[in-house]
Amino acid sequence: MTDAVDHSSRRAVLVGAAGVAGMAGVLAACGGGSGGSSGGGYGGAPDSGSTEGGGAGEALAQTSEIPVGGGRVFDGQKVVVTQPEEGDFKAFSAVCTHRGCTVDSVADGVIACPCHGSRYSITDGSVQGGPAPKPLPTENISVEGETIRLA
Repeated sequence: MTDAVDHSSRRAVLVGAAGVAGMAGVLAACGGGSGGSSGGGYGGAPDSGSTEGGGAGEALAQTSEIPVGGGRVFDGQKVVVTQPEEGDFKAFSAVCTHRGCTVDSVADGVIACPCHGSRYSITDGSVQGGPAPKPLPTENISVEGETIRLA
């Protein structure tokens, strides 16, 4: 009887280890986003204007850099800033609520994730399509003159 118990325990450990190894591959495939480069929100152009790291009060962009009906992804700060209507700026987390990838583009009123096709509204971050289970969380920004800052 002892042999059977030991055999079952070893099998459970091996099955568990295989499951963890398999999940690590899935997470690596989903969590990498764009590998450190950023989608600029202009059809995937790099975001060369942002600084890495970032924090409260950091200038993200000039208002003229955020197109009406579109937006821009700031990969280093994990923030996407949109302008649904002239002069109305919104900000959301750039981390997809499905598997943690970084969204990479903003066009035609939609924030898009490249990993599994989740799409979000530029107006309120609500899910517009794909497997995302919940909206993008809002982020605090301030607009001071022509400068958009993390709040």
